[in-house]
Amino acid sequence: MRIVDRQRVEEGGERITVVPESLDDLWHLNYVIEPGDRVGGDTHRRVRRDDEDLRDTGGEREHMYATLEVEETEFARFANRLRVSGVIEDCSREDQVGFHHTLNVEGNEEIEITKRWKPDQLERLREAVEATENPDVAVVTVEEAAAYVHDVAQYGAEERTSLTGPTGKGEYARSRSELFADLTDVLRTLDVDAVILAGPGFTKRDAYDYIEENAPEVAEKITVVDTSAVGDRGVHEVLKRGAVEEIQTETRIAREAELIDELTRAIAEGGEAAYGVDDVREAVEYGAVETLLIVDERLRRERADEGDWEVDVDDLLESVDQKGGDVVVFSHEFDPGQQLSNLGGIAAILRYRLQ
Repeated sequence: MRIVDRQRVEEGGERITVVPESLDDLWHLNYVIEPGDRVGGDTHRRVRRDDEDLRDTGGEREHMYATLEVEETEFARFANRLRVSGVIEDCSREDQVGFHHTLNVEGNEEIEITKRWKPDQLERLREAVEATENPDVAVVTVEEAAAYVHDVAQYGAEERTSLTGPTGKGEYARSRSELFADLTDVLRTLDVDAVILAGPGFTKRDAYDYIEENAPEVAEKITVVDTSAVGDRGVHEVLKRGAVEEIQTETRIAREAELIDELTRAIAEGGEAAYGVDDVREAVEYGAVETLLIVDERLRRERADEGDWEVDVDDLLESVDQKGGDVVVFSHEFDPGQQLSNLGGIAAILRYRLQ
C-alpha cells in the first residue's frame, strides 16, 4: 500500500489518498471503508445518449471521476478487486450525481477515502504500508551453476544478488558446496520471515540439505517449490502459483495462532485473560489490557449497529490505545479467528489478573 496524500477536511475528518498494490491491500481496505464514508476514484459508467444526432444505443461506457457515499463493499478475491457501491455525490459528469454506482478498485489504482478515521483503521493502513516497504519473503532460485536471490514485496520482486560462475573442472571452477556456502551466507543476512527455495531438478533439494546442516535457523524459514527455470523466470513461476501469497497468509495466521494459544493458556490457568465483551470492558476500564483481540467481522457488525453489544466498540478500542495497549484485528476466515469468535468475538491478554 502507498499513501499518496493526506488532507484535513472541513467536516472534521481526513481525506487519505492511497494506492493498493496487492490483493492483501484490497483485503485491508475492505475492513477500512465503511458505510457513510466518501470514496472517490476513476471509473467507467454506461451513459445513455438520446440527443437528436445520435440514435440511442442503450448506453455507452464513458470514463469519469466519481465520489460515492458508500453503502457497502465487497472483496472479490478471485476477481482481484474490491467493489465499493453507493450513491454518486460528486462526479466529473454532473448529470450522474445521485445515481447508484460501483467502483471496481484494482491494484495500482489511486482512490481517495474521506472519513473520521479510527485508530485501528490508521494502524491497519500503516501495517499495509510497512508490508510493502519491508518485504518479508525472499525467493531463491538455484540450478547447478547459479543461484539468484529476489526480495518480494507482496506481488513484486527485485533481484538482490546473484551467484554465478563456472562449475566442473578447472582452476576457476566453483564447486557445488562453495555455491551452497555462499548462498547460505547471503541468506543469513536477510531480514525476512520466509524463504521460498525453487528451481528445476534436484539441485534445490541438495541446496536445502546443505543449508539445513550448516544453518538450521535459516532452513526453518524455507519452503521448497518446483520451477522449470531460475532467475526472473523462476520467480515469475513462483508468483504465478501463489506461493508468496500463501506464505504471507500463513505468517499472519501464525501470529494470530500464537496470540490465541497465549490467551487459551491464560484462561485455562485462571490467569491474565478476559473474554466476552462484558469482561473485556471491565478489564479496559481498569487499564489492565495488554493486547485486545477482536474478530474483523464482529468489529464491522458492531460499527454498523448490527450487533448486540451494549458498548461502543470504538470507544473500547480507543481506550485500550490511550492506556498503552495493543489492538489486533483477527481475520474471521482462518482458524484463530474462528476460535476467537467462539469466545464471543473479543478477548484480551491482561497485564495482571483481575479479582
